[in-house]
Amino acid sequence: MSYIYQALLRAERERQSQPSAPGDREAAPPPNPGTLPGPPEEFDADSAPIAQHEWRLFIPSFPTLAKHGRGLEQFRSLRSHIYQARNETPLKTILVSSGMPSEGKSFVTANLAMSLARNSNNRILLIDGDLRRPSLHHLLGAPNDIGLSDYLAGNAELHAIMQRCSDSQALGGNGIPDVAKLTFVPTGSLHDNASELITNQRTKELIAAVSASFDWILIDSPPALVFADAVDLARAADAVLLVVRGSQTTYEVAQRAKSSFSNSNILGVVLNDIKNPPRRESYYDYYYYGKKAPKETAAPESEQETQ
Repeated sequence: MSYIYQALLRAERERQSQPSAPGDREAAPPPNPGTLPGPPEEFDADSAPIAQHEWRLFIPSFPTLAKHGRGLEQFRSLRSHIYQARNETPLKTILVSSGMPSEGKSFVTANLAMSLARNSNNRILLIDGDLRRPSLHHLLGAPNDIGLSDYLAGNAELHAIMQRCSDSQALGGNGIPDVAKLTFVPTGSLHDNASELITNQRTKELIAAVSASFDWILIDSPPALVFADAVDLARAADAVLLVVRGSQTTYEVAQRAKSSFSNSNILGVVLNDIKNPPRRESYYDYYYYGKKAPKETAAPESEQETQ
C-alpha cells in the first residue's frame, strides 16, 4: 500500500471523527477506495508480456561487443569496481549523469549495461531517463514509440513500456552477441513538462515495482547543470555515477556537477575519451594499488578511463 493511499485514508478518518457543524444535514459519505491512488502495480519480468523488437545496434558505439580491445577491458574494469562497491553497500539502481552535454554519459550507460548483461547471469534494466534529448534508443536501434514518459503521465502500463531484443538476436543471430538479459525502457513520447513528470511519485513507484525482477537498474539522465531532472531522478537511485570528458570537462564543471548530487551517494567518476592515456603498467600500478604516482602519470582517485 502506497504512502499516498495511506495518507488519504488517514485524513478521511480524521475528518469523519470530527463533530459535524450545526448547519450540516448529514455527514459526507466515506471515500471509495477504488478512486484513490493505489500502491505500485506488482510486476514480474518473467511472466509480463514484454514486447520483443529487432534491435539494430550501432556497433561502433559498443566496444563492449568486441571480442578484444582496450575499450572492452576498460568497461570490464568499471564493471568490476561496481561489483566491489556492491560488496560494501547495498547497490542496485545506478543513475549515470554528467555536468554538461556531450560528455559521454549515454555512451557509458549503454556500454555498462551491455557489459553487465553479457558477462553474468544477472537481469539488467536499462532506462532512458533523459526526457529532453534521448539517445539510448538510437544506440540500440530500438523503437521509441512508448516509454518512460508515457508511464509517468499515467498513459501506459509498466510492462507496455519495456522491450527486449527479438529471439533471433537473443540466440546470437545477426552477428550480435547475446543480449537476452537486457530489458530496455526508452523515453517514449516527449513532453514539455518533463520536470513535472520526473518529480511525481510514479518515478519511485516504478523503481520499487521492478526492483525484485532485476539485479541491476541503470538510468541515463540529462546533464545535471542544465536541467534539474537528473537530481530529481537521483532520489530514486542507490548511487550516482558521474561522467567527465577528457580535454573538455573543466575542473569547475566537474566540481559543480558533484555538488549537484550532494544529497546522493556518488559512486565514482568515469573519465571518458582520453587522448593520451598513461602507459598500462603505470596506470594499473598506481590506480589499482594506490601507490604514490609520479606527477605525469597520477590518476585522480575514483576515476576510470574508457574509450
